[in-house]
Amino acid sequence: MDSYSRIKLNIKTAKRFRKFSEQIAGSHSEALTIMMDFFDQNKISPSESLGPNMKSLENNLKSRINALIAIIRDIEKNQTKPTVAMLHLLFEEAEPKKKPLILENNNFRADKESRVPES
Repeated sequence: MDSYSRIKLNIKTAKRFRKFSEQIAGSHSEALTIMMDFFDQNKISPSESLGPNMKSLENNLKSRINALIAIIRDIEKNQTKPTVAMLHLLFEEAEPKKKPLILENNNFRADKESRVPES
């Protein structure tokens, strides 16, 4: 069984903390533990402004997104486009060359001769 200790808080702050801890945890001890872990893991201080830290986080995320975009473009350039081009060539060669039928040739010549303008 855990032992407990008392901490003196202003009544206003204690009421505010009770409401907050009910929302995020089952007990006040768990709520404080979660909050302290959050600050330790994210290396932020509640007394500091989040301005510079949020900017650095934003820049870090942007650089990761740009790296992902570069990877996707490289994959597209070196893998996807050449593969599509090879498949396209294979399908072009697989299609039989269509030779015009004899009737089509004669009809085409007859139409062409009939359209020759007289001078």
